[in-house]
Amino acid sequence: MTDRKYLFPHVIELNLAAGRPLGVNVYLIDGGTEYALLDIGMEESLGEVIDLIRRMDFPLSKCKLLIATHADADHVQALATARDRLKAKTAAHAKAAPAIESGDPIETFASIPAQGFHIPMPPCKIDTKLKDGDVIKVGKVKLEVWHTPGHTPGQLSFRLGNLLFSGDNIYKDGGVGVIDAHHGSNLPDFVTSLTRIRDCDAEFLLPSHGPPFRHDAKLIQATIDRLTRYQTMADFGPLATGWPLQEEWERDVIAGKMPDLA
Repeated sequence: MTDRKYLFPHVIELNLAAGRPLGVNVYLIDGGTEYALLDIGMEESLGEVIDLIRRMDFPLSKCKLLIATHADADHVQALATARDRLKAKTAAHAKAAPAIESGDPIETFASIPAQGFHIPMPPCKIDTKLKDGDVIKVGKVKLEVWHTPGHTPGQLSFRLGNLLFSGDNIYKDGGVGVIDAHHGSNLPDFVTSLTRIRDCDAEFLLPSHGPPFRHDAKLIQATIDRLTRYQTMADFGPLATGWPLQEEWERDVIAGKMPDLA
């Protein structure tokens, strides 16, 4: 047995639970009688994810839903296998569903020919098409669905009480999910989504990469300002040489250090 290490009430983040980086953040939403998984990640980590769920004494049969925040391969490559192994239904925004269901390698970033990057992207049926304003009931808790496009057309966020699972919209360092035409990024939509997040009263943001952090309107506004400038500049591209925040997060996960939410 492995102790359940709750990040917040009803929320377990599986990188922290595993004590090692699994790639994308995988959130288990514990509703008491059943649970949901928010993003499932890559095929290479799925076995460990499922084993960890078992060791925390969550019956596989009680997984109600496998939710995709969006269609990028690092979030959903293992979705088809997880759907089969857990016998759970899948959910994503209607604009994310075609790329997931077809296994589109370009839109999902499973293939970037110019960089010689190629991984398999197994197609997966999406059982439930989510839209803004939907409410997902997981046992005794409810997730409110937000459609927050910009990074991708089908990017979703989810509100749970004072928490916002913010996907790839924004990270603790003010960075955002990759902006690239090949998977449908849209800068004006991104600014609109970030404005909505800036103006919400959630206390904490739980992103898909890196550590959770307190809602900070000034940080989000600085990101909005940067993306607003990108709309009229020609020098922007997803070519960062490194990401110190993610590297620090992975070191903290390995060290068993819980996030500093002060």
